[in-house]
Amino acid sequence: MQHNTFRLGLDVGSTTAKIALLDGNGQLVYHDYRRHNTKVTEVVCAFFDEIKAKFGSCAVSAMVTGSAGMGISEAAGIPFVQEVVAASRLIFEKYPKVRTLVDLGGEDSKMIFFHPDRQPDIRMNGNCAGGTGAFIDQMAMLLNIPIEELNKHLTPNPTVYAIASRCGVFAKTDVQNLISREVPKSDIVASVFHAVAMQTMNTLARACDIAPKVIFCGGPFSFLPALKDYFLKAMQLTQNDVIDAEHPEIVSATGAALIETARLETTIEDLRTRVAAERIVLNPRKNALPKLFNNEQEREHWLKYDKEVELVKKVPVAEYSGSKCYVGMDSGSTTTKIAIIGENKELIYRYYAHNNGNPLHAVKQGLQAFADEMKAAGKNITIAGSAVTGYGEDLIRAAFGVDHGVVETIAHYTAAHFLNPQISFVLDIGGQDMKAIFIRNGEISRVELNEACSSGCGSFVETFGKSLGYAAPDFAALACTAANPCDLGTRCTVFMNSKVKQALRENATTADIAAGLSYSVVKNCLYKVLKFNDLAELGDHIVVQGGAFKNASIQRALEVLTGKRVTCSKIPELMGAYGAALIAMNGKAAGDQ
Repeated sequence: MQHNTFRLGLDVGSTTAKIALLDGNGQLVYHDYRRHNTKVTEVVCAFFDEIKAKFGSCAVSAMVTGSAGMGISEAAGIPFVQEVVAASRLIFEKYPKVRTLVDLGGEDSKMIFFHPDRQPDIRMNGNCAGGTGAFIDQMAMLLNIPIEELNKHLTPNPTVYAIASRCGVFAKTDVQNLISREVPKSDIVASVFHAVAMQTMNTLARACDIAPKVIFCGGPFSFLPALKDYFLKAMQLTQNDVIDAEHPEIVSATGAALIETARLETTIEDLRTRVAAERIVLNPRKNALPKLFNNEQEREHWLKYDKEVELVKKVPVAEYSGSKCYVGMDSGSTTTKIAIIGENKELIYRYYAHNNGNPLHAVKQGLQAFADEMKAAGKNITIAGSAVTGYGEDLIRAAFGVDHGVVETIAHYTAAHFLNPQISFVLDIGGQDMKAIFIRNGEISRVELNEACSSGCGSFVETFGKSLGYAAPDFAALACTAANPCDLGTRCTVFMNSKVKQALRENATTADIAAGLSYSVVKNCLYKVLKFNDLAELGDHIVVQGGAFKNASIQRALEVLTGKRVTCSKIPELMGAYGAALIAMNGKAAGDQ
């Protein structure tokens, strides 16, 4: 290699891209770290453009690493090195006193134990992303704290609570419980950091002593410095036992730049051309699922029908001419929904809010807002009946003197029967739960509920969308345009990360991943939770409801899989409350004699 050739190391992981550029003397002259949000090609090409702008047309000796770097290597012809090998190369050259390396990535974790008399002992997590950067991201979203501000919420001597970091699904339940109990966010952040440290230690350090000196690598340690303190406490070590890497977020990228053998000798322009040319999907039909829509015309027709068909008539309070109304409430574990209907079953008021640990206050606020609307409109509407369903049914009924307490499945069935009296099957998917109701001859014949797993629930897709930088509506719209939806299987939210990483290796588009996740929600529900062998069991009249179906791509995925037109109102998240309101009006559920 010529002396004036730059050594380039590119590390593309599941969530971030890192680059390190060394000059002929081995000095770091350029580096960067960015979340790619699946736009891997665009981010990597931006790196190369900045290098050219800074150093001009230059010769480079390139090597790539990282969980998503394999796809770039195969497509662009850039030699690949495994991450732990790259990281080890940097440790041997720059930090020879290190005996233990701890590396947290977006969806993987590694520990390397270096021994002076034998080969390093390398430990890596498997498919599960519990206790990694992605896990911390999910917890930050739940706390509504920007990931980079978690450190600011820590206080001295916090109370640490148990969080099941082995799985993002169980951890979410634990954190939501702490939030509902109004535990200070400082204590919850500390508990998350403690959980990550213990998960890493329990998973990777089994039967091996943590010997100093220790070095911490990866984005989480670089941008969340306090996380290291929780690891040191778990290891029973102090800062004196640590060697701080100069740039811990680019350790593997720098190691890839240092490796001498099997490199690509080229120019920065050629490197960019190689990567940019491979934006097309590799093996586009391999494991691809059917398109949600065959063409734009079909999609526009479907969306037009969905917009024009109004299954629940809505009348503002100011325009309501009746004198009586009926109140339905759905008090869930995390949200409160209220639907108030008029004498002709029209929806005259709706309310949806998070409980924030106080469902009584949420209901009171919702009812007060209705009273305020009536006052502003000069109306005096009498509440002629009321009913409540959901997790907080008994509490709300006792506190507010509600007329009827209703089992959730009955409330949802009553609402679905109103939408389609010929109903054969109801699927309700909420943020973390799902209900499937089978109807035969106008009566409920069978009910199925999910248990601990929420991989088929609404928050499953929403969480993935946020992790890729998209709001839920935008992510849903993107899914509807996918040319080759990825088959991501029906596994748990956390295990699904490995499938997404594989899709990234094959240069799948964000749209293909979004559509694949929508299919996964439906397939998980039908095949994993309900264990269907024959979709004919659903019948011909399917009604869907729950917040998940505000995502049009999930509704469409169910239609593609079943070959049936699915009925869905424009207020799917309120249908439990709407069903309760119908029961308050009639004094009985649909189908009762």
